[in-house]
Amino acid sequence: MPKNQFQRMMFALITVAITVNAYVFYSLYVVNGNSLMASTGADTVWHAIQAQGGVYMFGRMMPVPALILIEFCFAYTLECTMGSPCSFKLACRNFDPGQTNPVLFEAAIICATVGLMVPAMSFLATLFYYPYYEGFRISTLIANWLRLICFNLPFAYLSQLFFIQPFVRRVFKLIFVRE
Repeated sequence: MPKNQFQRMMFALITVAITVNAYVFYSLYVVNGNSLMASTGADTVWHAIQAQGGVYMFGRMMPVPALILIEFCFAYTLECTMGSPCSFKLACRNFDPGQTNPVLFEAAIICATVGLMVPAMSFLATLFYYPYYEGFRISTLIANWLRLICFNLPFAYLSQLFFIQPFVRRVFKLIFVRE
């Protein structure tokens, strides 16, 4: 897979671009869709988002493309600085890359990445979407963070292991053809 720093950055870019869109869709439609429609009386989630003037983030309503861009910037930075390097080290602690089946080793890296990134990004999302209009309480922040981890962790493991990473690896191989 990635052989140098540029390729690692491109691999992370492709992964994060797909992942952030998937998680925004998952969060808006699957996790919060019914409550959004109930609060606005809309018949679809998209109409509910439009009716309320966007999605609540940073204490105000923002359009969906803006929140995707903000989450992308934070996720890409976290992936490049913490997710990829630490997940590879964690996988190497438990498996020898030279003697382990490559599929198993890649699965270990994916699981380690999810185990690191979900709590980190869930914490950031908790800060981004915190109901500041109610006043700030650390107990509410922690409860919302743990709730978000519980929603995101199963989705993250399954989507990364079975859909996103296989797709990203296929795209990466098409872009960076072996010389």
